[in-house]
Amino acid sequence: MDEKVFIAKCRDLVKKYATEHLDKSDKIPEFDVFVAWNVKVLQNNKALLSTTLFDGMYYEVTYNGDKKEFYFDAYKKFENMCIPYI
Repeated sequence: MDEKVFIAKCRDLVKKYATEHLDKSDKIPEFDVFVAWNVKVLQNNKALLSTTLFDGMYYEVTYNGDKKEFYFDAYKKFENMCIPYI
């Protein structure tokens, strides 16, 4: 799969998922989806994405070129700590 096509599909998947999981009583805010990292190895693609929403979510989308399947994972960031090496 072409990288541009893959990234467009990833953005669509994340936008749809994020919109569907917003609080139904709130107005849907304008937000962007951005790619933090992506790679293509042979016929497979993987991307890590997030949005400009303040929800702490990030997403991993993988495309298996052999099976022509997408795998979608949604994660919530609970904490970010610095742990010094001693």
